[in-house]
Amino acid sequence: MEAIEKVRQVANIVEIASAYTTLRRRGKKYVGLCPFHAENNPSFTVDEEKQLYHCFGCGAGGDVFSLIMEKENLSFPEALRFLAEKYHVALPRPSRLSPDVTKIEGRLYEISELALNHFRSNLRQTGEGATALAYLRQRGLDDRIIDELKLGYALNSWRALCSFLREKGVSKEELLRSGLAVPGQKNNEPYDRFRGRIIFPIFSLSGRVIAFGGRLLGEGEPKYLNSSDTPIYTKGQVLYGLHLTKEAVRAKDELILVEGYMDFIALFQSGVKNCAASCGTSLTTQQVALAQRFASRLVISTDGDSAGEAAAMRAVSVCLEKGLPSRVAVLPQKTDPDSFIRQRGPEAYLKLIKQAVPGFDFLWENYWSKVKSGSPEAKAQIIRAILKEIEKVPDAIVRSEYLRLISERCGLEEKQIRSLIQEKEEGKRGSEPSSQLLAAEKRLLQIMEESPLVARQVLAAVRPEEVHGLPGEAIFLHLLQKPDQPSQKLAELKGLLTPALYQELARALLERPEAGTTEEARECLRTLRRYRLEKELNEVQKRIASLEKKGDKNGLITLLITKQNLTKQIMSLQ
Repeated sequence: MEAIEKVRQVANIVEIASAYTTLRRRGKKYVGLCPFHAENNPSFTVDEEKQLYHCFGCGAGGDVFSLIMEKENLSFPEALRFLAEKYHVALPRPSRLSPDVTKIEGRLYEISELALNHFRSNLRQTGEGATALAYLRQRGLDDRIIDELKLGYALNSWRALCSFLREKGVSKEELLRSGLAVPGQKNNEPYDRFRGRIIFPIFSLSGRVIAFGGRLLGEGEPKYLNSSDTPIYTKGQVLYGLHLTKEAVRAKDELILVEGYMDFIALFQSGVKNCAASCGTSLTTQQVALAQRFASRLVISTDGDSAGEAAAMRAVSVCLEKGLPSRVAVLPQKTDPDSFIRQRGPEAYLKLIKQAVPGFDFLWENYWSKVKSGSPEAKAQIIRAILKEIEKVPDAIVRSEYLRLISERCGLEEKQIRSLIQEKEEGKRGSEPSSQLLAAEKRLLQIMEESPLVARQVLAAVRPEEVHGLPGEAIFLHLLQKPDQPSQKLAELKGLLTPALYQELARALLERPEAGTTEEARECLRTLRRYRLEKELNEVQKRIASLEKKGDKNGLITLLITKQNLTKQIMSLQ
């Protein structure tokens, strides 16, 4: 909190806001056209003394942090770093995690950096590396791009990296935890995960190496191999190359998504900078959410074969679920972005990108192309399959527009299409009991039931006021009475809860899912804290709207400060 206050004291909200709109002094305040919505008359007010802004047109308001977060599409920690760098304020290392976890993460970053240097040295200073280097050059990579992406080579040896790291003081346990080594079947002696492979380092958004991908140089399987999950890397949550291209993506407001490392490198080297790769895996909701931080549109560019088509279908489906507009660039058969650019050049590729078809159209054509006959049964099957995808769309207006398009294209009345959705929703309501607990509450209680140790840690970290307003408030308050005996307290809840809530609690504890971890329990707690704060923020927003109608500016300032504090707390939990 001390660092936040230091930044707040030196950051000038008038100076920051002036980067996005022209401000004119009016009394003690500054006014201008709102940078958050189109308007002809200025309704955007900045109070330099209180370091707050508010738009009386669209309701946007907050402090210098929320202004940067909104305009630069940054999380709170990123906005803090942005302002700290601008005003030359030194920031301490974040300590959101426990000291033990922070120490483990720090050590893994060190080990990953050592491994990176080892792989890069192998590429330039060994005979095997010379062969790998020649292969990369034959694929069209120049030395500049090889160095910029920090490519390397893993020797075709069982323990070359392990031996190197052990000499640097890395223990066996750390080798295994880093994902760079695999436990041997005999005496559990670790051996190298990557052997005889060109190495593609994977970086976090801040540019720290967190994992590696390896392409086999020669015959064998698998052709590509990625690091296993570690405390600093989770598959499906990173987009390869985005640490280098995020500014270009933000400038274009569009991200071109490819599948493989070489596809990304081909685009990046040829000057197509607004791109990233999914690391050769199916696109995930986490990766789409990451893309949404930098762009409002996604272009999916997969290989020109059946596997690429299937990957594009899955990607469009995930984009629909996350509400991100997508297009699909269809490549010629038996080509991928890498080979296409090498054969035809970046201009031809960018022409294909411009001709990319909307994701919904691609989905539609793909489904209809598989209809073997024009029978009513086949038609109904396809319509239901498409509706299953459209049901995922979070925006009701967009979803309604898709339903209208489906009606037009299949020749059915729109009300018939909508009735199919309604029937399904009514069936769900009739067959599934209504949920009393939030998903995070349910999972947290399951973890606590499975592990008394985690339960005691959780209860020691929770204050009674933090569970106020939760659906399971009564459960947690009861458990907090005797935090050292959580499992015994669960058995005493029947007489304290409504029948519906107790039944759901019983069902949840009987499911017996996978055992949870302390970190997962902490994440559940963070989610519940966000839920409570967001409820409070929603109430404050309503009161702000009410005071705006009444013209009560004095009361408005107090609520804006409350809103600012709540927003800051929510962002700190991201």
